[in-house]
Amino acid sequence: MIKNTRIEGLILSGPPFHILASKEDIAERAIVVGDPGRVIILKELLDNPRIVNEHRGLLTVTGKYKGVLVTIATHGIGGPSSAIVFEELGMLGVKIFVRLGTAGGFLPELKIGKIVVASSAAHYPGGTIGQYIPSACMANGAHPELTYRIMEELRRNNIDFILGPVLSSDAFYAEDPEFARKWARHGVVAVEMECATLFTLGWMRGWKTACVLVISDNLLEMEKEPKLATTMDLKDIFSRIAKAVLDTIITVEP
Repeated sequence: MIKNTRIEGLILSGPPFHILASKEDIAERAIVVGDPGRVIILKELLDNPRIVNEHRGLLTVTGKYKGVLVTIATHGIGGPSSAIVFEELGMLGVKIFVRLGTAGGFLPELKIGKIVVASSAAHYPGGTIGQYIPSACMANGAHPELTYRIMEELRRNNIDFILGPVLSSDAFYAEDPEFARKWARHGVVAVEMECATLFTLGWMRGWKTACVLVISDNLLEMEKEPKLATTMDLKDIFSRIAKAVLDTIITVEP
């Protein structure tokens, strides 16, 4: 069994200022999403889901899945917002985090609706991660055991995916086809905005983390046909993936 090392001096105890919930309200296992609309969709997979936070628009719901307590929480957009949520959920007891989000494809075959499992996440120097670790490049990899178990469950459910590194960007409107081609030449398959932050904090805080992404646009095609699929457009795909993720995390030891 692979376990993360906990660095005692870096573990925060709270109290949280943005997720106004108690430790009794939050599970050890969580799916985290950018869009609160996704929480509304995914909570239907839980038994007796209850809202435990709405403060700051960070909709958070806790319920049971096959008898195991699970939290589904909104982390907002980008590193700063997501870092606050991940840290505060960690203060409240979350030990397993799976981000279920969207991404822009860098490869021609990554059309809208395709799925990427992030093996790791590149990022530009500075930003949120730079404030945590100002003098070095952090190893931004997903937790291998958790990620492998999720991939096994996706395969069992006949859900196709690509495994590969993604880029966590801080500037949505700075991305264009040339940006996509540049990163694709370096082996990066898609862009999103939060995985590097999650993976960095995971190794720092001793959490198990993973990220499954649905392609919402392809940057190579944005000049010809600008389109960004919404959570509702991708509702059925998110529900299928979330079920596979839930079936995984209830069997993984925190």
